[in-house]
Amino acid sequence: MKQLLQSAILLSLSLMGICTNAQQTTPVITGKLISNQQPLESVMVSLLNPKDSSTLKTTITNQSGQFSLTNAPKGRYLLLANLVGFERTYYGPFEWNGSTSLMLPTLSLKSLTKGLSEVTVSSKKPMIEQKADRTIVNVEASPTNAGATAFEILEKSPGISVDKDGNISLKGKEGVMVYMDGRPTYLSGPDLVNLLKNTQGSQLDQIEIMTNPPARYDAAGNAGVINIKTKKSKVVGFNGSVNLGYGQGVYSRNNQSLQLNYRKNKINVFGNIGRNERIGFQNIAIDRRFIDGGSKQIVSFFEQITDRNTYNHSFNGKLGIDYFASNKTTLGIVLNGFDNRGNGYSVGDINIFNAQHNLVNKTLAYNGNTDTWKNASVNFNLKHIIDTTGKEISFDADYLTYDGNTNLYLNNAYQNSIGQTIAKTDSLLGGLPQIIDIYSAKVDYVQPLKHKAKLEAGLKTSFVTTDANAIYDTIFNGVKMRDFNRSNHFVYRENINAAYVNYSRPIGAKWNVQLGLRAEQTIAKGDQKTTNEQFERNYIQLFPTAYVQYAANETNSFVLNYGKRIRRPDYQSLNPFVEFLDRYTYEQGNPYLRPQFSHNIEFSHTYKGFLTTTLNYTKTTDIIQQVLIQDDAKNETFVKQDNIATQQQFGLSINAFNQYTKWWSGNIYVNVSNNQLTGPINNEPVSITANTFMANISQQFKFNKGYSAELSGFYRSEGLEGIFRIKGFGAINIGVSKQIMKNKGTIRLNVRDIFWSQRIKGESKYGTVDANFRQFNDNRIANISFTYRFSKGKAAAGPRKRGGAEDEQSRVGVDAGK
Repeated sequence: MKQLLQSAILLSLSLMGICTNAQQTTPVITGKLISNQQPLESVMVSLLNPKDSSTLKTTITNQSGQFSLTNAPKGRYLLLANLVGFERTYYGPFEWNGSTSLMLPTLSLKSLTKGLSEVTVSSKKPMIEQKADRTIVNVEASPTNAGATAFEILEKSPGISVDKDGNISLKGKEGVMVYMDGRPTYLSGPDLVNLLKNTQGSQLDQIEIMTNPPARYDAAGNAGVINIKTKKSKVVGFNGSVNLGYGQGVYSRNNQSLQLNYRKNKINVFGNIGRNERIGFQNIAIDRRFIDGGSKQIVSFFEQITDRNTYNHSFNGKLGIDYFASNKTTLGIVLNGFDNRGNGYSVGDINIFNAQHNLVNKTLAYNGNTDTWKNASVNFNLKHIIDTTGKEISFDADYLTYDGNTNLYLNNAYQNSIGQTIAKTDSLLGGLPQIIDIYSAKVDYVQPLKHKAKLEAGLKTSFVTTDANAIYDTIFNGVKMRDFNRSNHFVYRENINAAYVNYSRPIGAKWNVQLGLRAEQTIAKGDQKTTNEQFERNYIQLFPTAYVQYAANETNSFVLNYGKRIRRPDYQSLNPFVEFLDRYTYEQGNPYLRPQFSHNIEFSHTYKGFLTTTLNYTKTTDIIQQVLIQDDAKNETFVKQDNIATQQQFGLSINAFNQYTKWWSGNIYVNVSNNQLTGPINNEPVSITANTFMANISQQFKFNKGYSAELSGFYRSEGLEGIFRIKGFGAINIGVSKQIMKNKGTIRLNVRDIFWSQRIKGESKYGTVDANFRQFNDNRIANISFTYRFSKGKAAAGPRKRGGAEDEQSRVGVDAGK
């Protein structure tokens, strides 16, 4: 790791030298802001269209009170300077020819009568913002987000859906990369769900949803990228907030969090700590029909009902510091970590019937587990602005470690149709430790060119090691014995090296083009130490991206984009050993899994900035998906990951935000898609087609005396998730909030899923597989929360993106910490 960091730092310094020698002059608009003859730092300066006051460009003043605005075309503009504690100050309108630099006169801002110690910043952002390349969800703008977890907030965000296993899809496509503060989570499957369920919504600022990210992002993620941004204050001085929440469904939950920030001179220190405790339950019913492969006749029926109760208690925290070495160079370090602990138990009734549906025997299953799931990470970041033309270089180095362990207890009692014992009770004990270490480093460079063009380039490398040593014991005649046939030690190592280049420029006054290319090399080795099985992978892939934007007029604009993406197998999915879910269900990894690739094309039209319509087409090859393999003689089912088929999707989405009146606003998102899956599954030709309708609706109301309310909900019709056809389901939420204590405090009250309609049903039918399931959780929750904000200071620059790891954390995919 030391050599890796040294090499990356040397590369950063070398690029800085090259860039400094390659400077070019770009026309800029410059100026200076003062108050009482003293320069003002961190003032937000915006370039506005004088016709409608819409924002065209934004920047921040440096320590000398100076600012510069680049890449603005010839035209007539209005300048706005805005800083908390000072009156909004305008200059203009003024004309700029776009070809020679313009220095504006020095502007003096007038301090407000109210002292800074009395200033409290409250959010007035809309819940949904539609940008050219992403959709932004402002978490605090929604009263129904009070008391919710990050997972629950994602569930009701535009275009996002969550399947029966907690896997996240975007516009009906699986394979989403989830980031937190610009850094990948390195988790997938149940571990990603566990992290999101233990992350409080009160700690979140925004959620960014990108369906086709540019080349500087990792190519991983078939459906795109979701970046969850946590809160960081933009105020100089000492400030923060405290949040307390309580929720009640069938069982209770509570959470507390504290955010603090202190900025003075060249130092900015920030941090937060949170605690979350929740009790939950899940009811699952599974019906399987075992069919003879030759006669295609039903051999037996398998019906299972399981009630599961869970308890989770977690702590998470962040501590960071930024050092502003100069107005051009900033260094930072961020420490993150969490400690999740939980336990659960389930009671299951499994009934097995013959072909005539007469009960033959039944199994009573009692399963228990205790879990720990810990994480620690450190990020070092450096950003240097080379000159006023916009040249900049940034460097990130990350180290992350996950330490998890699950202790299992599986007990099965066997009875005949009249309840008599027919076999000895068997018990299985399991200890499933898992350690994951991740190292990552990257460097990015931005170079403005002539004719308002821009060149971006970067390098990245990452190293991942995951060590899973599952130890099983059986109890025979009261004696615990090591079960070597079930124990399993798997070690996986992976190195990904990447480089990218991205070029963008306007063509004339109405066209803008962006082209990108990313190359990624994957070197991997899996070592199944229990059976001495090994496999190796070494391949290089290219991932092009292209964007064409056309601004027809002030009312209509169009964007056409294309991107190629990859989804690599989760680390644990490559483990060839068998894991036991219950007496009749097993899960097995597949060392021969190949990565799946997708080609995404989108064409969108935006009308008057509020209505966006998008057509999309996606073709995915070598889909990685769970398949079911049934043994009708033993009534057993294997769950296995495999590259099963090719899938095509055609989709249409519409997103509209409208300010109906001064007190009523709303956002409506709808998506219609057609999914076609064709190819062999378990050597059987399969063709499955389904049309899916999705809708997310939020209506917000603002009243006098600090009251506000929200009515929101989502619905998803019957649709296809791999080999499963899922029935329609949805939820409706309602919430109110009240500003108190001179707007420093907020009380929020809401009820999520008020009709308890988020109940999932589905089926899987192909070849000899015929199964259906039903499940529901403790989703109907009434929440109350209180937030208190305190602030002494003035607005400062927004948070910098931290973290260079872009892919690896999303693929951990182990079962610790459920």
